[in-house]
Amino acid sequence: MIDYFAENLWQMWALVSVVCLILELTNGDFFIMCFTIGAAISAILSACGLSFYVGLAAFAAASVLSIFFVRPAALRYFHKNEDKRVSNADALIGRIGRVSEDIEKDGYGRVAIDGDDWKAVAKDGMAIAKGTNVKVVGRESIIITVEKE
Repeated sequence: MIDYFAENLWQMWALVSVVCLILELTNGDFFIMCFTIGAAISAILSACGLSFYVGLAAFAAASVLSIFFVRPAALRYFHKNEDKRVSNADALIGRIGRVSEDIEKDGYGRVAIDGDDWKAVAKDGMAIAKGTNVKVVGRESIIITVEKE
């Protein structure tokens, strides 16, 4: 049994590589991916007939090098627009919606945008009738500021 494992050590490294890859897919920060690369390199070296200790040293070296070189490059590539991406309610600014409940003069109403209904106030304080298309120009907490389109 031990002889089988010694002769097919590459299978263990391949299994470690696949397990690390699966763990990386659940995490997504490209840290575990470095161990996947190290295990894959060790699997290739073990398949060429090199010893366990050479594979272990290659695993450690490739993993550390990947952490310093591959991970930063992957983060830059896959998260390149992250600082410019708006999310949640900030993504509403500039969107077009339809007044679903009259916006009263110097008061509030409701605006429907993509199936969501938001409390709204007119930018100029004027009344806006139901059914009018409006553009979102600002947001304060959960209240959006709109103007007629």
